[in-house]
Amino acid sequence: MTAPDSSRNSSPASSRSSLVAEYDALLLDLDGTVWAGHNPIPYAVEAINAAALPAMYVTNNASKGPEEVAGALRGIGLDVAAENVMTSAQAAVKLAEQYLQPGDPVYVVGAPSFKELVAGAGFRVVESADDKPIVVLHGHHPDNGWRTLAEAVLAINAGARYLASNLDSTLPTARGMALGNGSMVAAVTNATGVVPQAAGKPGPAMFEIAQQTLGSQRPLVVGDRLDTDIAGGVAAGMDTLHVLTGVSGPWALLNAPVSQRPTFIAENMTALSESAADLAPQPQGGFTASVNPASSGTTQRTVVLAGGDGDSTPIQALRTVLAAAWAEDTADGSGDPTPEFTVEAQSPSARKAVESWW
Repeated sequence: MTAPDSSRNSSPASSRSSLVAEYDALLLDLDGTVWAGHNPIPYAVEAINAAALPAMYVTNNASKGPEEVAGALRGIGLDVAAENVMTSAQAAVKLAEQYLQPGDPVYVVGAPSFKELVAGAGFRVVESADDKPIVVLHGHHPDNGWRTLAEAVLAINAGARYLASNLDSTLPTARGMALGNGSMVAAVTNATGVVPQAAGKPGPAMFEIAQQTLGSQRPLVVGDRLDTDIAGGVAAGMDTLHVLTGVSGPWALLNAPVSQRPTFIAENMTALSESAADLAPQPQGGFTASVNPASSGTTQRTVVLAGGDGDSTPIQALRTVLAAAWAEDTADGSGDPTPEFTVEAQSPSARKAVESWW
């Protein structure tokens, strides 16, 4: 596999061509980016189809197998094969292989499709801690409950290695944010004292495997969650587009650590056809932003947002604020903590924009 260029994340495209013209593939998150509970996010399907780039759907949701996910994506109008889906369950099986020999017993907390992946990799899926599993694999499934988790606890306390597909605390659904795999993992960790090694985002492995599978030299990662999608893309040295259609909103962006800062920010997936140069954090829309010094004894700083006009938009205000705030980051080896930012709006357009941030 060609190693991704780690400098790309800090050097966004400079031309005024469309964003997709700068890349040769899309690595797309699902929940909160393409759909919410299998209901398509507005504009997402149309934007992906119009982009006409090879795509891999990289999801931390381990409750369904690649073919089932691909079928659901075809159902909302996307041309997707199972080979274009990379789930955290698949990554978890890859991770487990380094600890197992063919035929070794594995206890799986998760969906039937997860168990099928484990069996297909040549391991023996067991249903009880009494079978002395060498590895416990933990992935999301709506039917995970006390009995399943209790067996996992017993196996881990008996010496089994604990691996998780992902550690997302929440999961976007059509009804709102629901319990994620990380919250269930927390219960097992609380009972065992063992924190699992996680295979999914924010680790870079899923993105690197996806890039290799597509034969891509310059992929763009697209996601809605800073601590998984964006952090994983940054860790893999890839450019990232953060869309405000899911978990992480403007205030999370403002205070994001360097490891979670996207290359581009947009309201939704229509940004794929917008100018790459306009999507990066920078002063725009007639807005200006400056940062007041921190008060003595505190890391909190205020970004003063002014200017704007009748045609200015909230996303332009956000990119302007982010450019000023992120330029003030002090996590540069000086030993100072990363600042905490608030925003003070000093013009009617600025106030209107900030009030619209959710």
